Amino acid sequence: MHSMNPSAGSTVALAAALRDHFANVVLPMWRGAGFNTALKLPYEAVSAENRQPLPAERYRAMACARQLFVFSQAGDAGHAQVLFDSLMHTFQDTRNGGWFYSVDAQGAPLDTTKDLYTHAFVVFACAEFGRRHGNPDALETVHRTSALIQSQFAADDDLFNAALSADFGRVTGTPVQNPLMHLTEAWLAAREATRDNAFDAALRRLAGAVARHFVHAPTGCIAELPIDAADNRLEPGHQFEWFWLVRQAGGLFDDSGLVESLQRAFAFARQLGVDETTGGVYASLDEAGQIKDATQRIWAQTEYLRALASHDDAAVRAALPRQITLFEQRFLRPAGWFECKTPAGDVARADMPSTTPYHLATAYDALPS
Repeated sequence: MHSMNPSAGSTVALAAALRDHFANVVLPMWRGAGFNTALKLPYEAVSAENRQPLPAERYRAMACARQLFVFSQAGDAGHAQVLFDSLMHTFQDTRNGGWFYSVDAQGAPLDTTKDLYTHAFVVFACAEFGRRHGNPDALETVHRTSALIQSQFAADDDLFNAALSADFGRVTGTPVQNPLMHLTEAWLAAREATRDNAFDAALRRLAGAVARHFVHAPTGCIAELPIDAADNRLEPGHQFEWFWLVRQAGGLFDDSGLVESLQRAFAFARQLGVDETTGGVYASLDEAGQIKDATQRIWAQTEYLRALASHDDAAVRAALPRQITLFEQRFLRPAGWFECKTPAGDVARADMPSTTPYHLATAYDALPS
């Protein structure tokens, strides 16, 4: 790809180049070599070398759901319908309700854990598919899965457990940040798709619970584990992601305190979690703001772009052209992308997972056009 200097074009032109790469390189990869036509599922990852799928050991419901979102958003109703049908036929637990975490290389249930992160992505993807392509089965799935989350995953004080046994009888993972963030994202999408104001009340309760249990008071950051947990960490990428979600919620979260805390979290993550020279966003910081994991994962870069684009301070938004340019030079390549890099710029993960196009799609959608 040609490298671009910020003065060479406006943010709009820079963003258009990212979208072109997505439409002409990324999407065809997942309609083509990255798609198992026998099982009608996306492979978990393709090789960066030859763009062929890596040998399949499993297929995750979450990965299928993310691809359903991506192709729904891209307007490819045909491929989205195939993915929706596969989600319904391959990953539904018809005996206990809900969704399996994964199936094996032959498509038989593998990990039957009931995983909140997975259930959130089913809601999110079906909301997008239902809204864009008018599919009533998808919207029914949004309501049914949301009701199941509220009844089966509920934990103390409006939180939700991260994981349960297959029959929902035993908690195997207590509340952590990441699934709660994706549940927030899913219910915001569900609210838009269904216009059902029951989602407003659910979102308000969830935002209040996150504020009470996860906001790190000194920085405003939303921590990965409940506050006071041992060896907690703050992920800059998640501060940027939450910043965006809270902006999407309009006035819905005003009483939670999240709006104010995430303004501080954005500034903290930007100051201490982004390499000034390369623009690379680090994986995690400790509670004092020291780098805990210096790996630069592509998803955190896309969340930074999205947060910059949605910031109400024009001086902050002015950093966007340079950041897009640094992102394009460091993380995209003519045949795809680099999933993870070290601070020095070496490739830390060589394959391209099927889950990443969702991060590219959501970021590019938020950039000016």
